[in-house]
Amino acid sequence: MGFRKKNKSPPVLSHEFVIQNHADMVSCVAMVILLGLMFEVTAKYAIMFITVQYNVTYTEYRSEPINFYDYGPKDLATIFFYVLVAIILHALIQEYILDKINRRLHLSKTKHSKFNESGQLAAFYLFSFIWGTSILTAEEFASNPTLLWEGYPHLRMFFQVKFFYICQIAYWLHALPELYFQKVRKEDIPRQLNYICLNVFHIAGAYILNLHRLGLTLLVPHCLVELLFHASRLFYFSDENKQKGFTLWALLFVMARLLTLTLSVLTFGFGLARSENQGFSFSEGNFNVLTVRIGCLAAICLTQAWMMWKFINFQLKKWREHSQNQASKKKITSPKSRPSKKESNRGNSVNGVVKLEERTSPRARKAKAS
Repeated sequence: MGFRKKNKSPPVLSHEFVIQNHADMVSCVAMVILLGLMFEVTAKYAIMFITVQYNVTYTEYRSEPINFYDYGPKDLATIFFYVLVAIILHALIQEYILDKINRRLHLSKTKHSKFNESGQLAAFYLFSFIWGTSILTAEEFASNPTLLWEGYPHLRMFFQVKFFYICQIAYWLHALPELYFQKVRKEDIPRQLNYICLNVFHIAGAYILNLHRLGLTLLVPHCLVELLFHASRLFYFSDENKQKGFTLWALLFVMARLLTLTLSVLTFGFGLARSENQGFSFSEGNFNVLTVRIGCLAAICLTQAWMMWKFINFQLKKWREHSQNQASKKKITSPKSRPSKKESNRGNSVNGVVKLEERTSPRARKAKAS
């Protein structure tokens, strides 16, 4: 991990060297890009990595110009730069927050890895929820669901909306190399790959298909639910008796899945299906055709069904663990069984022999003679 002082330095460019110093190496790459802004020859290339591209200014029907943004291939360079930023922030959170807490808790290796995973995701979902909520409160479609499909294709994005999507895609792409940098166990890699790929697929799909309004509306409650889950998980690792957060998470999880399915069916099944502007045109950004609508709705429904299946299995596992703990507690607190008649008779006979020996012992005879 970067930003650490190691007593023994591994061989240069070895696996252990890259894992320990990956944050420093990534910081050097980001610094080279930033230094490119200082020179006129490289500034036009460096700015493509740092700033949001495809700015379009509109002055029609308004006294002040408004800046909107489209998307294009140059966004890949911007995403790459913010992947580097995400790796650096990941290392900082791990080094200065999570590692210090782990030293105090003395967790096992399994809980240690899960604690780090939940700590990173809780910080990300907290940031995403606050940022997404601030965008929704400023947008009109948050209070009027019909604007999710009216006026499609929604080619123009405000700066905050586009930058939000750039950061979301960059964060989930950075999670792929982190599987190697964090030495994730082999049995945990498939589970983490599942939700990483699903997040990249859905967020990038909403961004490319000009469904950023629907995507943003669905992302905010999803971030809230995931934030509550990982926060409850962190409290559970610190104290296993703190499980009340999982109850609230379970309730909000089901409500978020119903909200996602409802808005998706309304948007693809009714809103876009009855829209006058139907047709496929990549240059115009119009993807309102039957195959795309069915594909998007099927992808969302299958993902929600998979999440509900995982949720039900998780709840069943918790219920089994709770029932086993209750059964073990009952065995411990139950009163001890009374001795049988044979055991009591044996005890009395032993006591009788002891008493008889005490009466016939030399000391006892001397005491009687005296």
